[in-house]
Amino acid sequence: MVGVGTRDWVKCRRSRRSGMVVACGSSSSSSSSSSSSQGGGGGDSIMSSVPTSFVSRTQTYALLKQQMEVAAKSEDYKEAARIRDSLKLFEDEEPVLRLTRLLNDAVADQRFQDAARYRDELKKIAPHSLLKCSSEATTLGIRVQVRSVYIESRSQPSKGLYFFAYRIRITNNSDQPVQLLKRHWIITDANEKTENVWGIGVVGEQPTILPGSSFEYSSACPLSTPSGRMEGDFEMIHVDKVNSRSFNAAIAPFSLAMLGDDGHTI
Repeated sequence: MVGVGTRDWVKCRRSRRSGMVVACGSSSSSSSSSSSSQGGGGGDSIMSSVPTSFVSRTQTYALLKQQMEVAAKSEDYKEAARIRDSLKLFEDEEPVLRLTRLLNDAVADQRFQDAARYRDELKKIAPHSLLKCSSEATTLGIRVQVRSVYIESRSQPSKGLYFFAYRIRITNNSDQPVQLLKRHWIITDANEKTENVWGIGVVGEQPTILPGSSFEYSSACPLSTPSGRMEGDFEMIHVDKVNSRSFNAAIAPFSLAMLGDDGHTI
């Protein structure tokens, strides 16, 4: 697994009157390491010394979620209820969360003109929020499906660490056996910093996939921002042909999001 950058601190300011977290500031240190060919991990954690306002607000949201869970586990239900109310207020005031909820409600109610308007607004302020946590692409009969999830138990928002797992299924719908030789990932964080990662095979294997069969594996990617996206390709070769040329099977873009496809934490 490649290196993971960490934030030195994240300081949250509470309102003296309500006790709610109203602001969050951060000081960060950036680290980056080279690509790794071990395992199927995504890539380096990517840091920015000046987070965007949405990144900062989403950090605050993640911290509130963790605080509520800690309070609930310690049976401090009064504190958990207070933080829950803070979260609801936060969701109502955060434009991306509010627009995502309005978009989903409009689609469910078949108010498609409203849905189109909300979608256009989201494109302007947070285009990556429209990406789903899953994707699918087919190249020369090779179907690649991906699904990502936020792993809260391994994340540390106070240190600027957000951990995402993803599962991939590669299905050979062609009439020829193929072998997966290499992987290439393009990982972009919420600050638009991009890292390219190349490696041999996946999870230590270079699997051969017969016609009509599939290969599945799981891996993970740490980020220093609460959201991002991944895309890439697998270099494949037809193993039943002598001197066969390799080809790239596309991995369509998908979201790494602390907030799931419905605008709430997974």
